[in-house]
Amino acid sequence: MRVTALFLLLHVISPDVKEQFNEVKNIFSAYLEKKDLRKTVERFAILDEIYSRHDHFEADSLYHDLNKKAHNVSRATVYNTLELLVQCDLVKKHQFGKNLAQYEKSYGHKQHDHIICVDCKKVVEFCDPRIQQIKSMMGELLNFKITHHSLNMYGICGNCQKKREMEAAGKNVIEKQTV
Repeated sequence: MRVTALFLLLHVISPDVKEQFNEVKNIFSAYLEKKDLRKTVERFAILDEIYSRHDHFEADSLYHDLNKKAHNVSRATVYNTLELLVQCDLVKKHQFGKNLAQYEKSYGHKQHDHIICVDCKKVVEFCDPRIQQIKSMMGELLNFKITHHSLNMYGICGNCQKKREMEAAGKNVIEKQTV
């Protein structure tokens, strides 16, 4: 079945990334001031690394990437800063299945949903306007003001399907040889 209203959001990047990042820094700075927390070089290095990425990531991979770039940041600082960024809505935290939490930047990004491969854990973002229509209709029907939603679909990506088919074909050959 062909879905023409489906638009993949591979990378949603503002035309002026630098200006957007300045806005993000100002929001984070104001949040830290409001909470009476220190504005450290490490926290802003973490923010910079996150907003230079275009993928979903785990806290440990962020930690390793920062240290590869000679940022002397502790694992605890990464986890604590991620929580602060989630609290001030600059980062979204996802729990895809039983995997570790994954994060993505959220400021200036459109609402989108996810399809997750159960084999390789690949995450693909998509946006389908029909989901907005369903939200509106269900809110009206059930007398709810819908503030946000989360939709995660799980399946097997094309690469993993091929891999499974090749493994199954290999088993069939071995079974025929042993019979």
